[in-house]
Amino acid sequence: MAADNTSSVTEFILMGLTGQPGLQIPLFFLFLAFYVITVVGNLGLITLIGLNSHLHIPMYFFLFNLSFIDFSFSTAIIPKMLMSFVSKKNIISYEGCVTQLFFFCFFVFSESFILSAMAYDRYVAICKPLMYTVTMSPWVCLLLLLGVYGMGVLGATAHTGNIVFLTFCANNIVNHYMCDILPLLELSCNSSYINLLVVFIVVTIGIGVPIVAIFISYGFILSSIFHISSTEGRSKAFSTCSSHIIAVSLFFGSGAFMYLKPPSILPLDQGKVSSLFYTIVVPMFNPLIYSLRNKDVKFALKKTLSRKIFS
Repeated sequence: MAADNTSSVTEFILMGLTGQPGLQIPLFFLFLAFYVITVVGNLGLITLIGLNSHLHIPMYFFLFNLSFIDFSFSTAIIPKMLMSFVSKKNIISYEGCVTQLFFFCFFVFSESFILSAMAYDRYVAICKPLMYTVTMSPWVCLLLLLGVYGMGVLGATAHTGNIVFLTFCANNIVNHYMCDILPLLELSCNSSYINLLVVFIVVTIGIGVPIVAIFISYGFILSSIFHISSTEGRSKAFSTCSSHIIAVSLFFGSGAFMYLKPPSILPLDQGKVSSLFYTIVVPMFNPLIYSLRNKDVKFALKKTLSRKIFS
């Protein structure tokens, strides 16, 4: 979007994570390593699921999309962040900033709702195993996925629309390593409590609705698990859900801490650090969580590697 009469700013300067010169190069290599692990992990999981037919079931269909979201999420944020460590001024155009904000919001909302879809899948698998094939048919999975990405578009459009109608005056220095909502609101010369209220409402929906769906699903799951008579059966049911519970806790915990607190309680400098968890740490750890704790994925990895070695 070109700057017009609603904005006199044509570009922004991203301050980055820290202004301490001695930390720039070490942090560059640290986050570069994080990004490489994220890319290899998520693209590796996508490849494994695609190549192994025994993983072509609803659970891994959603995991495939979670890995795609995490890979895309990191790619929208980290490359530009790395520039702040090696350049004196990390400049991003007004259009680039709005675009990054849109995709950042899109992938955050999509991840929230894909995690709730995965919780529903586990609920059906554990609580209604005889109906699983019918309930989680390819058509149902496709509809759930369309809902996930549809909510991503709605959330991103709401947040981006909240920003593009603001006026940005002389100050164009964004106190963050990316174009995030709260730093841009702070920078605007005509933002009001209404803009903050919109952010709070949209984030509450984006976090609240999936969390409620996840809690309801796991409420039924726990009830079913406690009715399983054998210890081995309960252990297997718990292990099936443990990876998902860890991923949900990391993502929603860090997101809620960042956006559901007033700025006076969580200053932006601290917010930059807390946002690292859901923008960088969570996408990096998700493939590790789902592969190291998953027998099917480990079997698929061994099968794929042996196929490559002996081919």
